[in-house]
Order: sequence, then C-alpha cells, then structure tokens
Amino acid sequence: MTEMMQQLKKIGIIPVVVLNDAKDALPLARCLMEGGLPCAEVTFRTAAAEESIRQMVKAYPDMIVGAGTVLTCEQADHAIDAGAKFIVSPGFNPKVTEYVLKKGVPMTPGVQTPTEIEAALQFDLDVVKFFPAEPAGGLKMIKALAAPYVGLQFMPTGGINANNVRDYLAYDRIVACGGSWMVNGSLVKEGKFDEILAMVREAADIVKEIRG
Repeated sequence: MTEMMQQLKKIGIIPVVVLNDAKDALPLARCLMEGGLPCAEVTFRTAAAEESIRQMVKAYPDMIVGAGTVLTCEQADHAIDAGAKFIVSPGFNPKVTEYVLKKGVPMTPGVQTPTEIEAALQFDLDVVKFFPAEPAGGLKMIKALAAPYVGLQFMPTGGINANNVRDYLAYDRIVACGGSWMVNGSLVKEGKFDEILAMVREAADIVKEIRG
C-alpha cells in the first residue's frame, strides 16, 4: 500500500461527506480534525464538492481529503485541481481509473465481484472499494472475495455504522471503512457541529478500541 493508504489504515474510518453548501466545509473539517478522524471523502453528488475540497485542503493541509462518487474524467480533473489526494468511484470504470492513475493520483474503484476485482488488478491496484457493502453481503462477502486475492485490501462503504463497524475494523484485510453516520447531512444543514464533533470522537474511539 502507498504511504497515504497506510495513514488511512491508522485512521480506520473515512467520513463520507455530502455537502450542499461549501460554507459548511470548514466547520465540518474542523470537527473531523479535532475529533480524531483527519480525513474525508467529499462526494461529487453536489455542485459544492469541488469548492469544499479546495477549502478543506487549504485550511488543513495535513488532512487527507479525497473525492468520492467520481464518475467521469471531467469530475476527476475538478477534484484533482481542487487538491483531492485520492479518488473513489462507486463502480469500476476502466477509462476513469486509467485516467486518474496516469495523473499520479491514488484511485480506489468500487467492486462487488471476482470479475471486477480481476479487472481492477490489471491496473496494479492493491486496494479496492467494496460497495454497497452491507447490501452486497457485508463482511462475509468481503472475506469470501479476499480469499483468492491474497494481496488485495478493501475499503467497504455502504450501510456501515456505529453498530457494525467494529466487525469490519477487526478484519486485517480492510484498510478503512467509509461511513457517513458521524457527518449526518441533516446535522450539517442545521449547523449542529457540536453534535457532529461528539459522533466523530465516538467513531475515532471505536477505531482505537479495535485497532489500538
């Protein structure tokens, strides 16, 4: 794994962030930094994603800020130009994967099947996203997929929460879990950053409990 992936493994949980307004980017980033999860996957589901990444990276240069839900090369360009340190996609798109890797940026495409994993391995990837994790079989499915692909690590996202994340974190083939429960969109919209900070701290404590 790259040095950045090693850092993400230590952090353990990657907050998956959906921001509808870039004004919320810095208060949320501050919660993540102070709460013990100094990273974020800012999804390109909204028009505010690019500017949100730019603000986070500028204000917190030590924070590992990536872009998620990247579906096109154009979105990848916007994310990378804004300072995204890694790119994540929900599925495996060989065109986008190749484009991002040629730019020298870590890429984590989503997979669910052995066929998709083997396609990803053609790009010398050693970390893939497993999405949507819980609906697609959860940890049991990840362990089944991991068995024949001994050098591969996983970043599961989708349906992971405070109640089931411990089981995922305990499995040594998982780099980190993506989750949004601690950065709840309605709390962000309502400006309840104290509540968000408390949940971020709880999530960080879970990582310490399981991984030390």
